[in-house]
Amino acid sequence: MKFRVERDVLAEAVTWVARGLPARPPVPVLAGLLLEASTDGELTLSAFDYEVSARITVPAEVSESGTVLVLGRLLADISKNLPNKPVDVGLDGSKVQVTCGSSRFALLQMPVGDYPTLPTSPSPSGTIEGPTFTQAVQQVAIAADRGDTLPILTGVRVEVDGERMTLLATDRYRLAMREITWNPSASDASHVALVPARTLLDTARSLGAAGTVDLALGDAAGGEGLVGFEAGRRRTTSRLLDGEYPKVSKIFPASTETDAVVSTHELVEAVKRVALVAERNTPVRLRFTEGSVAIEAGTGDDAQASEAVEATVTGPDLEIAFNPGYLLDGLGALGTTFTRLGFTAPLKPAMITGQDTIEAEADTSYRYVLQPVRLAG
Repeated sequence: MKFRVERDVLAEAVTWVARGLPARPPVPVLAGLLLEASTDGELTLSAFDYEVSARITVPAEVSESGTVLVLGRLLADISKNLPNKPVDVGLDGSKVQVTCGSSRFALLQMPVGDYPTLPTSPSPSGTIEGPTFTQAVQQVAIAADRGDTLPILTGVRVEVDGERMTLLATDRYRLAMREITWNPSASDASHVALVPARTLLDTARSLGAAGTVDLALGDAAGGEGLVGFEAGRRRTTSRLLDGEYPKVSKIFPASTETDAVVSTHELVEAVKRVALVAERNTPVRLRFTEGSVAIEAGTGDDAQASEAVEATVTGPDLEIAFNPGYLLDGLGALGTTFTRLGFTAPLKPAMITGQDTIEAEADTSYRYVLQPVRLAG
C-alpha cells in the first residue's frame, strides 16, 4: 500500500473516525483504525467496536492499493501535528511509514485478519435537514439518563410516522420531546428505534453541518437492531438499545392552572446567579405572582440569594422548586426569546415551552417537562 494525501484532509478524516474509539477496548484490535487505499483514488478510513461503526472516504493519490490497521488514537495525534505538507503513507516490512516533510513516523501494523467485519452501509429510510436534526437531538438528549441503573433510559426514542419524526428522552426527573418533519423514502413510513443518546448526540454534531443527513431505520438499516446515518462521504451505524421504553407521554400535562411568560435570557441569568449559593442537590425556589417571578435559594444559616424577573403571569400565584441544573438545561435548549412555564400544582410536573414574542402562542414542537422538588417543611 502506498498513497499521498493532503495533511488537512487526513487529519480531519482520522479525527472524525477515531473519535468513537474505546478508551479501554475489550480486545486490543478494537483500538485500531482501518485504512483502505484503492487505485480509483480513494482512501477509506474505518473504526468499529461492535456497537458503533464510523467510515469516511477521502480523495488520495494511490499508487499501490492495500489495507492496513494501525492504532487509531496515535494516528489521530500524529496527523493533527504534522507540518502543512502532503503526507505520504506506505509499507516498510511490518511498519507503516508516515512521512510529511522532514517528519517521519513508523507505526506498527495490527493484524487486519483479526479485525471485525464492519456493518454494510444501510439503505436510507429518508433524509432530514442537518441543522434541524442536530438541534432536535441536542434538545432531547439532555434529558436522557447518564447512569447505568436503567440502560433503556440512556437512549433517545425515535418514532417515525410518515413525515413526522418524534424524539423523546427521560431520566425520570425530566422529559424532553421534539417533533420535526423529515423526508421519508415511503409516505407510510413507520419506525420506532431506541438509539443510545451519547452516540446520537455525537453523530448529530459531527454530521449535522452537512446539508442533509440520510437516516436508515428498521429493515433498511439491516434489521431492527441497527440504525444508520450518512452525510457526504461520512457514514456511521449504531446498535440499538433493547427493551420496552416506558409510556411517558401521559406525563405531559393536558392543561395548566398557572402560566408564566418570561424572557429566556433574563430567567437563565437570574437562575445562574441565584444558584451560586445552592449547595449540591439544593433546589432553587420560584415564586410566581402577578407581573414577576422571584427566584430564591438558601435558607436559615446557609448563604442566601434572591432575584426578581419581570413575567406575564396568568392564573393563581404559585411557588415551586426545581433542581437548578435541570431547569437551566431545559431553558438552554429552547432557542427562543421567551419561555412559557405551565403549572398545574406545586408538586406536579411543569411544562416548559418556547415562543418568539411575549404575545405569541407557545411553540409546542419542543416540550420539556420537569419534576419539581418537594420543599422541606
